[in-house]
Amino acid sequence: MLVLTRKKDESIMLGEEIEIVVLEISANQVRLGVKAPRDCAVYRKEIFTLIREENIKAARQHGQVDALQAEIKQLFTPEGPSK
Repeated sequence: MLVLTRKKDESIMLGEEIEIVVLEISANQVRLGVKAPRDCAVYRKEIFTLIREENIKAARQHGQVDALQAEIKQLFTPEGPSK
């Protein structure tokens, strides 16, 4: 992990297009601003984690749907289900 020290109004660049700016520093909180292209998704980590978990669930369900569709297709083929 890279650890950097920044003061208010200083920033960090991620690549050429993403800038993270320290907006405000208080006793137990730091406000950050993120300047990034519109096509770059920016999430708080807890939200990102929830989205990833939901995507994994959806992918698993999609796999189950594909298997069920294959079984149904076999039932309705002229040869019938394979045993």
